[in-house]
Amino acid sequence: MITARFMLDTNIISDVVRNPAGPAANVLQTLNRDDICISSIVLSEILFGIRRRGSERLSRLVEGVLERIDVIAYDDVAARRYADIRTALETRGTLIGATDLFIAAHALALDMVLITNNVREFSRVQGLQLENWLETATEEQ
Repeated sequence: MITARFMLDTNIISDVVRNPAGPAANVLQTLNRDDICISSIVLSEILFGIRRRGSERLSRLVEGVLERIDVIAYDDVAARRYADIRTALETRGTLIGATDLFIAAHALALDMVLITNNVREFSRVQGLQLENWLETATEEQ
């Protein structure tokens, strides 16, 4: 059974890797492992980024972060949400990036809050709960 409340977007994982004492990393430290996850779609993006760079050091840093976060497989429920969301966005003429669409569908299918630094794009998806742990930290300072 999936108990996570928060699904992390690729840019949040990237920030945690680049800035392990930063705002997103600090929020993660206050949560239980069961509270957070990433989509298998996000994992794909992260692994592509590592391979494209070809950096063994970066690979170790990312793997260190990922070993503490559960990966949830994209499934048929998410696929159905994708179809609904894409139809709605195309009808309104407000389509978002292909990968972001998959991530949004997955978060919606699981009724999770998507944690992202790309709220502007994801806010086009009706009903998607969003938080930006990077922006929140900036506002509190």
